[in-house]
Amino acid sequence: MSAPRGWALVTRYAGFAALATVVNLGAQRLVLAASGPVGTRYALALVLGTGAGLVVKYLLDKRWIFADLETGARAHGRKFTLYTVMGLVTTAIFWATETAFWWVLGGDLAREAGAVLGLAVGYGVKYQLDKRFVFTSERADAA
Repeated sequence: MSAPRGWALVTRYAGFAALATVVNLGAQRLVLAASGPVGTRYALALVLGTGAGLVVKYLLDKRWIFADLETGARAHGRKFTLYTVMGLVTTAIFWATETAFWWVLGGDLAREAGAVLGLAVGYGVKYQLDKRFVFTSERADAA
């Protein structure tokens, strides 16, 4: 399988980013709907939502964006670790934007708008980092 090119790549990547965003925000909503201190729920929502979106996005990107067909725990472990490390920078963009919208504008709609904006910017940066540092095997170089 070769990696998608041009608009096919952009469309697929954007679709996967949108799906991961829905998973992320869905997980956040579940946590935020629980009872307890707002600050604690918000922090937990960020962490669990990010983790859920990360796993979904990794699995989709590995196969359908970077055409990486390596299997096995060692290959997945190494790549998922690198994928996560590259995501630390982009997660900071996402969390900062979401939190700023929440603090400045207030409410769930503002928070989620900030999350969508932060994730969109972050995913653009993340693609470049993943292409350069994570999915570097010969099969993935076609991306």
